[in-house]
Order: sequence, then structure tokens, then C-alpha cells
Amino acid sequence: MQVRYYKEYSSILGREMEFKLYGHAGPLCLVIPCQDGRFFEWEDRRMFDLVSGLIDEGRIQFLTVDSVDAETWSSFGPTEGRMHRLEAWNRYVLDELIPSALWKTGKSEAEPLMVMGASMGAYHAVNLFFRHPWRFSRLLALSGLYDMSRYVYDSCYTKEFHINNPLAYLEELDPQDERISLYNAADARIVIGQGAWENECLEDTRKLADLFWRKGIQVETCFWGYDTPHDWPSWERQLLEYLPHMV
Repeated sequence: MQVRYYKEYSSILGREMEFKLYGHAGPLCLVIPCQDGRFFEWEDRRMFDLVSGLIDEGRIQFLTVDSVDAETWSSFGPTEGRMHRLEAWNRYVLDELIPSALWKTGKSEAEPLMVMGASMGAYHAVNLFFRHPWRFSRLLALSGLYDMSRYVYDSCYTKEFHINNPLAYLEELDPQDERISLYNAADARIVIGQGAWENECLEDTRKLADLFWRKGIQVETCFWGYDTPHDWPSWERQLLEYLPHMV
């Protein structure tokens, strides 16, 4: 497996940002770590080893990124400042990281990506997919939270918070909105277990499934059994179940 490490300055975030590319050919998949995780988390967890056959066959390449969760969702500071930083990270991903990775992999700037993550990484993946369906055409989200109001401690529901809270902004979506046709043309799966530590994520996924039905959004929500907890062994099984059918 070809692995490349980079460290590049982000003018948007005002600091050096590290990332890695895995693989030599195939569509590019952005992988976002769990809460406060680093860009090497999925490698350390040997998740890429599980799908090394797909990588070696040139069916997929992975791009791993650092989040700014420690300054945003994991912080107890004022909501306005935290959400401003989150929006800066979103711009970094879209305007700096992805163009750099596409150039390094010899791809067109217009080529859509897949986006994937587990736990808080699933939230980020869902948020990026639904806000930017022109940029992302595939989604695999494992055990995410999608109502982020539980992370607001000062009742300051700013505009930047609202546009980063999927269950809020998707509820406002007009059923005739052109983005729905893009969602429906995509290959997107939102996966959740019903075992230990999944209660809040399960509640949010059920709300999403209901919202999709009401809005005519044909994104698949996949409910696993009570033997599927919020933990890496579950995400390993789910990765192996879904990814081969998506690339």
C-alpha cells in the first residue's frame, strides 16, 4: 500500500495541518477521525489493513485529516467562537485540503469525493455531504450524532451553529430543493447499531430516517442489532460490509 505524509500550512486556520494519502488509484475518500482524534487514527486502528485489498486493486484511495474538535465540539467556551472555528475548518477542508489532495493524486479539481467517519467523524461526514452535495457523491457514516444542540452550553444558537447542525438545517429544506436530487443520485449510507453506548446516536439516526421520508431524500439508514455497540469492532464489521459495494 502506498502511503504519503504531508504537512502544509493552512492560511484559513493559521497553522500547519498534517494529512496522509493511502493508495495509488481509484476514487478519493476523505476519512475524518473520532472526537479529538488525529489524522493517523484509522491507520493506528488498522482500518485500512481491513480493506487493503481494495486499496491494492486501485479501487479506492484514502485522505485522512485532523479535525479541530478540541476547539469546537469538545470545548466549553462560547458557542459563537467555537462555531466560527468550525466554519474555518470546513473551509480548510473544501478550499485547501481537498484541492491539494486532488492535485497530488492527479485528479480533476471537479472530481467528487467520498466522505466517511465514525462517531464524531460520522457527524462531520454527514455535515459535509449534506451541505456540499456537489463536492461529495458518496457517504458512509457510522454511529454519528446529528443534533448538535447538546453541545451548546450558553443557549447561543448562532447562524454558524445552525448551518452545522444537520437535523436543524435539513428540517428546513424545501422538498423541491435541487440538492435533494443530488442526495438521491449519491451512494450514501448512514449506519447505526442498537447496542451499548448508541442511545443518543440511535435517537438521532431515527430522526434522520423520519426526516428523509418526509422530504423525499433517498439516503439509506441502516440499523444493526442490539449486539452492535458504539465501538471499533462494530465499525470494522460495518466497513467490511458496505465499502466493497461502494467502490
